[in-house]
Amino acid sequence: MKFLVDAQLPKSLSFWIREKGFDSIHTLELPNKNSTTDDEINQLSFKEGRVVITKDSDFLQSFTLTQQPHKLLLITTGNILNNQLKQIFERQFNEIVLLLEENSFIELTKETIIVHK
Repeated sequence: MKFLVDAQLPKSLSFWIREKGFDSIHTLELPNKNSTTDDEINQLSFKEGRVVITKDSDFLQSFTLTQQPHKLLLITTGNILNNQLKQIFERQFNEIVLLLEENSFIELTKETIIVHK
């Protein structure tokens, strides 16, 4: 499974995912860095089969209307510290991966994972 971590999330999240053995890039690693457009991110997600991890509600709207990006992990934890986000990922990551194998859109809150059909 491949991931693309969007600009509102820390680059360290992408590194952490790599440490877990997955292919992950952050928008800062793309040619246009954090100025990469949502359309470019959507195109890359389809081209490379990447799950977009984002807090950006624009991707929710795009996914709902056009089924883009390829797969979406929407983070709805509100503003939390990076360490808190990492703890949530550490607790939920195995389940996230399993759910993304079978689903195209899931949401991660502070307490749970929501599968959207």
